[in-house]
Amino acid sequence: MSDEIDITTMPTEELLELMGEDLYDGLAEEVVEEVNECLGRQMTPYDVLTRGLVAGMEIVGNDFRDGILFVPEVLMAAKAMKAGMEVLRPLLVETGAPKIGSMVIGTVKGDIHDIGKNLVAMMMEGAGFEVFNLGINNSVENFLEAIQKHNPDIIGMSALLTTTMPYMRVVIDALKSEGIRDDLIVLVGGAPLNDAFAEDIGADAYCRDAAVAVETAKKFMQIRREMKAA
Repeated sequence: MSDEIDITTMPTEELLELMGEDLYDGLAEEVVEEVNECLGRQMTPYDVLTRGLVAGMEIVGNDFRDGILFVPEVLMAAKAMKAGMEVLRPLLVETGAPKIGSMVIGTVKGDIHDIGKNLVAMMMEGAGFEVFNLGINNSVENFLEAIQKHNPDIIGMSALLTTTMPYMRVVIDALKSEGIRDDLIVLVGGAPLNDAFAEDIGADAYCRDAAVAVETAKKFMQIRREMKAA
């Protein structure tokens, strides 16, 4: 789209709108050009992130939730988001920009499925969370080590096999043994899971897809902030 248009002459609001549209269409190169153009106009990295990338990803998330977009399109959009983030991340670190929260996410031990989990990680990053993605087949020790290292607000666990689902309880029991369960928001997801299972193992919530995971994470972070402020 931006081939037909000279983005250097566009009003900034239109440029941000175009960034959201190109992100929606999964056009990574165009998104990077638009991010750089915004930075060249002295916009702060945080403004480019929130008004351009995050705003665009929010529409992607809503349309995914409503069945307008499907996993392949969302993965394309998430890749475009990631390309824009590559430019912004070092600048955001330098400026100490605020983030919504942080998350450690991984597929549990014995399970090697990661498309859904990676989608959640990308969508969470797109919503302004710092995400540490542990990959697949993670033991209790992996989760505990990552928690110690990154001190996250949220732990996300994924499983696609009914045989690996029970391992989520093992991780949560370990968090209790370590005395850190109450410090963390625990979200679980994967095709065979449901709300009843999440409640039974002591998770805070079950998230049926990436869009719900983002909404749920934001809601829990808001509750946490309100409790701290009280």
